[in-house]
Parts: sequence; structure tokens; C-alpha cells
Amino acid sequence: MIGEAAAAVAAAAAGSTFRLRAMAPESHMSEPICLIENRDRKLFVCEKALRLLSEIHQPVVVVAIVGLYRTGKSYLMNKLAGRNSGFPLGSTVQSKTKGIWMWCVPYPGRPGQTLVLLDTEGLGDVEKGDTQNDTWIFALAVLLSSTLVYNSFGAIDQQAMDQLHYVTELTERIKAKSSPGGGSEGLEDSAEFVRFFPSFVWALRDFTLQLELNGRPVTEDEYLEHSLKLKKGDASDVQLYNLPRKCIRMFFPTRKCFIFDRPTTRKNLPHLESMQESQLEPDFVEQAGQFCRYIYSTSKEKTIPGGYLVNGRLLANLVTTYVDTIRSGQVPCMESAVLALAEIENSAAIHDATVRYRELMDQKLKLPTETVQELLGIHAECEKEALQVFLAHAFKDDKQRFQVELMKTMDQMKEGFCQKNEQESSKLCWAVLMSLSGELEENIKQGVYSCPGGHKLFSDDLKEMEQRYHQEQKKGVMAETVLQQFLKEKENVSRAILLSDKALSKKEKEMAEAKAKAEAAQREQEIQKQKQAELEQKMEDQKRSYELNIRQLEEKMVKERDNLLKEQNMMMESKLREQEALLKDGFQKEANRLNGEINQLRQQAENIKKPSWFAEMLGGLVDVATCFLPGIVAKLSGSLASNFIKRL
Repeated sequence: MIGEAAAAVAAAAAGSTFRLRAMAPESHMSEPICLIENRDRKLFVCEKALRLLSEIHQPVVVVAIVGLYRTGKSYLMNKLAGRNSGFPLGSTVQSKTKGIWMWCVPYPGRPGQTLVLLDTEGLGDVEKGDTQNDTWIFALAVLLSSTLVYNSFGAIDQQAMDQLHYVTELTERIKAKSSPGGGSEGLEDSAEFVRFFPSFVWALRDFTLQLELNGRPVTEDEYLEHSLKLKKGDASDVQLYNLPRKCIRMFFPTRKCFIFDRPTTRKNLPHLESMQESQLEPDFVEQAGQFCRYIYSTSKEKTIPGGYLVNGRLLANLVTTYVDTIRSGQVPCMESAVLALAEIENSAAIHDATVRYRELMDQKLKLPTETVQELLGIHAECEKEALQVFLAHAFKDDKQRFQVELMKTMDQMKEGFCQKNEQESSKLCWAVLMSLSGELEENIKQGVYSCPGGHKLFSDDLKEMEQRYHQEQKKGVMAETVLQQFLKEKENVSRAILLSDKALSKKEKEMAEAKAKAEAAQREQEIQKQKQAELEQKMEDQKRSYELNIRQLEEKMVKERDNLLKEQNMMMESKLREQEALLKDGFQKEANRLNGEINQLRQQAENIKKPSWFAEMLGGLVDVATCFLPGIVAKLSGSLASNFIKRL
């Protein structure tokens, strides 16, 4: 199921996922666009919206709003976008928004982030008559958002809770982890939901009650928490009463409540889009302002388990994965989705890194270089930046399979540049030799050296040409090799001239021939030394590259460990707060049930802190790298890994 979803995501993202340019501020959307279409009670992703999302390489903050139809959800979303209009408000009893609509706008006060607003189809539309479809809309809003706004009319009473039955069905619509049986998780087994569920904001529209409890004034948040208190008892009606409250308390540890007066008279409501703030009720304007300021100041970047930040293209892949899974009749699983996304994103990270490497090499490398070391130095600079590009986007590469693939790819690309360097140098050297040997070749052709003393004359001209060749600058790494090839080609000519030279005795000819062979052997030996030196330089460069990858991986692992521990602590704190509240209200049995989850979280945190966690991660890079760096890895891997663990 996930394999098919991953393939679909890859196909959908092929035209946009691998782009390197970040979304320019002017590229933000001037109006909303449909992200998920609800057609014949089936959900489909809109390709245009995916393309727009995929162009956002900044972290995204996703605010989604859900609630019954005709409750004014779109108005609040337009205010968050800084506009009076955009998402259609509608002025009749019919639901206006169908599916899920998206609006990407610059985040107020956060230039490095993009605010993605999701306005969902109104729940409970009598014309649709499909509660299952509504539940999937609600589940998608939960899965995609970092802040979830639930919009409803009036007070938080039992009717309001009954209308929020969608939250009780989340355990049947969302799985945190894949399981062999494929069954859905129960309420007690859903501790992992806290890891990736959004913060929860309840917006109460047209609220007319006094905020008082037992004769004393309370805040909106106190009113919400009071409404979420559980009843004691095991009767079925008590369990039914408690279930939605338990779900909200267990799944959404971060909760906030806002109340809103009616914005204007019922007569003016159809014209709300065109009304100025001065024409609205002052209390409502202030309440809407407080709501927006809270959302702006507290909403966090969308993350996936492990603390990995989600950018636009990753969000696009998430949308596709979830919608394809739902349409196939399966239940979205966060763990499986993350693994599928890792395949896509890590492949994209390799592509981005290699593209960046080639761009930098093309900018900095002027062929031919005088030495191999010069090329390797430029390669090292470019490789370091390319590796940073990869590590900035790669995640869940637990066995370092993708990092090793990048190492291998860049090593091959380096060899390609070395070969091209040799080719360019060879062409240049041969051009210089052809220019310098023109007179020599003409003399051979005209028989100038076919006379007594001709061999000495030929040898002197050849030596003079060699000297002039050596005086030429910037011939590149193949200067001596090409010269040797040229001189080798002239050996037969030289021997023929020598044998026909009547001015020399037989012994002199033998001595001249022996001298020529010795000189040729000396030149060949020098070339072999040069090649050996170049080989050693390349081996040293591979060692440097391997050490660079280890160091960069170490830094990334430390950050990932900190993110994991932060995530674990957040989950543990939420469980402890809930346990404390249950004990305070006298729910000893329910509080005891949380002990297992809390202890498990503590143990997971301890395991993450152990050096063995790092050793296992480093082991993946060592094991796979041996495939193409066997000698170097054998010498370095143990010492590098042990040195790193000692520093922890």
C-alpha cells in the first residue's frame, strides 16, 4: 500500500520536487486554490496545488480549520491571510467550501517561513449525507496541520461534544505505527499521536453566555478545561459522555479557547465580505484580532516524528500519500508515510546535492589544472557544500544508504572531472607540440637529416623543441605524458636517421641507441612516479571525504538526538500533566493507566542518550562505505567511531 503511494507521490512530484530555487515572496498565492477535491464522495489531489506547494522550500506552518458547515470558518481564515475575502464565505444554508482549499501567504513577522492556510469542507452537510467522508476530511486536517482550529456555534455543551464525534473516530482513521495485524489502535495505545498531532484551538462563535463558574469569572481556557472534565462511573452513558473529552485531552495536550460575539446583525451577515471593520461589532473585531495574534505567535512549523521540519514539497508529498492511501481503502499510517517520504526526499536530496556540486565545480574549476591536487582542492570545497545541501534535507537515513550513495556519486563525478581535465590538458599539449614541431616535421619530410651528421642535427633540433615545449605555461596535468608519447612516436624516425648516418661508426651508433633507450626509460619512470603520486593524492582525498562525511553525520546525529529528546520530553510532560489532572479529579484508575506510557517514554529517552545509539547509526555508514572504500574504511572507521563516542 505504501509502496504504491510512494510511487504515486514520486510521479506526481517529478516535475517539481527536485527544483532548487526557493519560493520568492512574489510567488505566494494571491488567492486560495483547491488542494484536495471532494468529488463523488472521493478525495483527489489537485496537481496545480501540488506544484505550487512543491516550490516552497521554506519551513511551513499549517493552520487548518474544521467545523460544521455554515459556521463562519472561512471568515477567520481570511483574517489570518490578512484579507476580508478569499476563501468563499457564502450567505446561504448551503455549504460553500468543498474538499480542502489552500492559501499560502508570507508568515507575518517570520520571513523564513510560509503560512499555509487550509479551509475544509463544512462537516455535517445535509446535502452530502456521508459522515464517513466528513471523518476523512477531519482526519486529513489533523494529519496535515500544525495548528487545528475547531469552529462551532454557541457554548461547549453535550450537543457540541456530540457534533465533535469525529475526534473519537481518529483511532480508526489514523495509525501512528505500522503493525503486522493491520488493526487500528485503541485509545490507550495512541500515545504516539501526541508526537505528531497539532495544537488545538476551539473557536466558539456567537457566544452569548457569561464566562462564570460557580459564581466566579473564568477565562476562555478555564471554561474549555472545565467542559473537558470527566464523569466518574463505568455506566455506558458515562463512558459515552467521557469518550470525546478523553480523546481531546489525550490527543491534543496543547489547547486554547476563543469566544466570539456575533460580528453584525443577522440582516448584514450576507454582506460580511464587503463590510469594513468599522461597520462590525467592536467586541468581535477585537476578539478576531486576539485570535489572529495568538495563531501568529504560537503556531509552530509543521514537523513529522523525529522533529524533522516540513517544507512545501514535503507537505505536497504528505498530501499525496495520505489521499492515495485513503482512496485505496486503507488507513493512513504516520510511520509508513514517513518511511515512504524519506525514500522520496532522500532521493531528491541526492539530486539537489549533485546538481549543486556540478554547479560549483563548473563555476570554480578552470580546465586544465596544472596539478591533480589543484583539482582535488576545488572538489573538496564543492563536496563539502553539496554534502551540507544533502544533510539539510535528508532524514530517516538510518543506515546511511543515501549518504553513501551520494559519496559514491560524487566520487564518480570527481573522476569524471579528472578525466575531462586530462582530456583538456592532452588536447592543449598536442596543440602546443604540433605548433612547435612544424619545422622539425618539414625537415624530416624534406630529408634534411638524411646526411652525414644528420642524427646529431635531428637530436639537437628535437632537444630545442623540448626546451621550448617546457617553457610553455599552463599545459596541465598531461604535459609529461603527452611529451613522452610524442617522443616515442619519433623513436623510429630517430633510429632510421641514426642507422643511415655515415658519419658515425657502428659503436657510436650502438652507444647513441642505448642512450636514447635510457632516456626513454627515465622519462617513463618519471611518468610512473607522477601517476603514483596522483593515485596517492586521490586516495588521500577519499580519506578526507570519508572523514568529512563522518564529521557532518556526527553533527546531524547530535541535532537529531536533541530533537528526539525534546519530542520525548514534550510527550512525557503532556502525559504527566494529564496524569496530575486525573489524580486531582479523583480518577486513580485512569491515572495509573498512564504509568506504562510514561515509563516507556522514559526508557526510550534513556536509550537515545546511550552511546550505542550513535554507534549503531555510524555503523551504517561504515558498513556500506566499505563497498567502494575498503582499504580506507578498514583503517579509519574504528578510530573515527570510537573517538566520536568518547566525545559524547
